[in-house]
Amino acid sequence: MVETDELPDWVRCEDCAALVYGKRFLRALRVCPECGRHAMLTAHQRLEHLLDPGSAVPIDHVEPLHDPLEFVDSRPYPHRLLDARTSTGLHEAVVCATGRIEDQPVVAAVMDFRFLGGSLGCGVGALITEAAYTSLRLRVPLLLVTASGGARMQEGVLSLMQMAKTALALAELDEAGVLVVSLITDPTYGGVAASFATLADVIIAEPGARMGFAGPRVIEQTTGESLPEGFQTAEFLLEHGMVDDVVPRSALRPTLGRLLGLRSPRHRVAPVADSPPEELIGSQLDDLLERDSWESVRLARHPDRPTTLDYVGHLLDDFQELHGDRLTEDCPAIVGGPGRLAGLPVMLIGHHKGGPDLAERQRRRFGMAAPAGYRKAARLMRMAAKLGLPLVTLIDTPGANPGPDAERGGQANAIAENLRLMARLPVPIVAVLIGEGGSGGALALAVADRVLISANGVYSVISPEGCAAILWKDRTAAPAAAAALRVHAGDLLRLGIVDGIVPEPTEGAHQDHAGAATMLGAALTAALGELIPWEPEQLLQKRKSRFHDFGLAAKPPAGRGAE
Repeated sequence: MVETDELPDWVRCEDCAALVYGKRFLRALRVCPECGRHAMLTAHQRLEHLLDPGSAVPIDHVEPLHDPLEFVDSRPYPHRLLDARTSTGLHEAVVCATGRIEDQPVVAAVMDFRFLGGSLGCGVGALITEAAYTSLRLRVPLLLVTASGGARMQEGVLSLMQMAKTALALAELDEAGVLVVSLITDPTYGGVAASFATLADVIIAEPGARMGFAGPRVIEQTTGESLPEGFQTAEFLLEHGMVDDVVPRSALRPTLGRLLGLRSPRHRVAPVADSPPEELIGSQLDDLLERDSWESVRLARHPDRPTTLDYVGHLLDDFQELHGDRLTEDCPAIVGGPGRLAGLPVMLIGHHKGGPDLAERQRRRFGMAAPAGYRKAARLMRMAAKLGLPLVTLIDTPGANPGPDAERGGQANAIAENLRLMARLPVPIVAVLIGEGGSGGALALAVADRVLISANGVYSVISPEGCAAILWKDRTAAPAAAAALRVHAGDLLRLGIVDGIVPEPTEGAHQDHAGAATMLGAALTAALGELIPWEPEQLLQKRKSRFHDFGLAAKPPAGRGAE
């Protein structure tokens, strides 16, 4: 059977029943212009859409066991296979090829739901594994496009073993530092969802795509519960932290191109700042030691200060925000993802207060992250380590979320796990306190090789108000507490807590976002330029020494590492 893109003159949408002109439907990549429903694509249509023209090279078919159980239901299994092959023109429910997306090399494994519901059997398992090993051999990213109803029952427990087989193959890609991206299409269920589809570094879903281990009908029949509207859809999965983003079909190629272009900068020339590092990461001790601590607190909390996403907009090209902790939710108080800083691939993670709009600040929880936020950060840190990307963290939080839900979710453990993870992360880490640095909620992103602070930033074990209430028994004594806690940049530099101070525009970062971003970008490129040539062993040893020295009598000089 030969596939064709020919359609009738008019196509009726299966969701909204709108009539769409056939040629318009094709131009829209089979997306309904009325309701946005993404119609199913065949494997070859998907490859034609995603891969650069003329770049696809098929991967040879791997021959699996044929009818290993000699299975018969109402018809023999070999007859069902023959019908599927005849009707689709495919040998199996997945098609694999090497190619390029936006000129970035990739190995693609694309499932086709028409072939026995995209079921996972020995043939699919063999082809997914072969695609993974091709990716490993070529050292290029693997793209998995999923569409499946689950395991292939006619192959019994051998079908189940394909889940483990494919998981093992992806584990080898993890060990080799090869990027894996999943594109979830509708539907993706059962053994595919519970194996290679959700083991990728980045999981993207088309709008409306459904994914889960058990289908909604099974859940309702088993539990007797009625499921909420939109259950298991891409949008539901994004809200609950299971996927990184929901991307419409028209935006898939540029999105994938940005992700596939990530490369470790270990053997690249680091960006060079226009000014020497000592002028960018300044030892502004004389001016700042005289600063009023409470004034620093006030400026650090100014609602118009640049947020993490403001800095991202000014400093990073090709930024792709990634969402979710893969367990419970996408905490909006922490944002992160890969991008390019002056051409250098980095992973950036930061607290995000939400800017001057009160409703947005409330939605962002005023930058006070829940456990899911710290777990999301940890996931992105591990991805940075796998891909060899330097890590940049921007810190601006009053502290970790103190609510009962956060405690039930394991807030203390989430913070502790990040401290341990960052202590041994084998890539350069630069942390910058761009506003408030509140207690353990700030430290959870600040175990770094270089810790910098904006000139009007603060860093403290407790808020001045909290300290005043406990020790002064009077919250109005907060200015005195701020001074006693030594929270401002000058004191922190003198204590050796920070390595340098990032200048701000004369009237403060809140008055000139672009100017503040220019100064921050210069400081970051200078710090990364110093650290990137270091071998992982040197990074880990220096990081260990840095934090081991705090609190000991023989202290290193103030501003260590800033020279």
